[in-house]
Amino acid sequence: MSHKNPPAPAEFEPEFVTGLKQIFEERIVFNQVLGLKITSLLPERVLARIDMRPELVGHYAYNRIHGGVISAGLDAMGGLAVMAAIGARHMDEAPEQRLHRFAKLGTIDLRIDYLRPGIGSHFELSAEVLRLGSRVASTRMEFRGPDGKLLSAGSGAYIVS
Repeated sequence: MSHKNPPAPAEFEPEFVTGLKQIFEERIVFNQVLGLKITSLLPERVLARIDMRPELVGHYAYNRIHGGVISAGLDAMGGLAVMAAIGARHMDEAPEQRLHRFAKLGTIDLRIDYLRPGIGSHFELSAEVLRLGSRVASTRMEFRGPDGKLLSAGSGAYIVS
């Protein structure tokens, strides 16, 4: 007899979404500096947006976004995807109890491939968890321009316990 995990819920309860957005967009102050805003939060995939502003320019002649903004944004998204996956795995707990599980989350490996120059009015970021283990989670992230074209791709590993 196979003992499979129950399927992840299609959506989180509003209290969990509100709490996770507050942690990600307000308590992690560096995400405010980046202007990172969550646009979709599902157990299997998270989406966010960064609007271009003068403070994010890395190359003044081309109004190109700084590579560090891309890297930091994708790293944050990988962490958010892990938070969502952990939240989905522990649906038997109250939302507030699940939100406390993220205290030990941290990046242990990050790789970014810069494929095209980051030029545009805004950027869409996405991330998904490839594997959620008891100690380490592996993720894949994407950074896209306003036209949906893939500009950068990343992969990360995060300590979860």
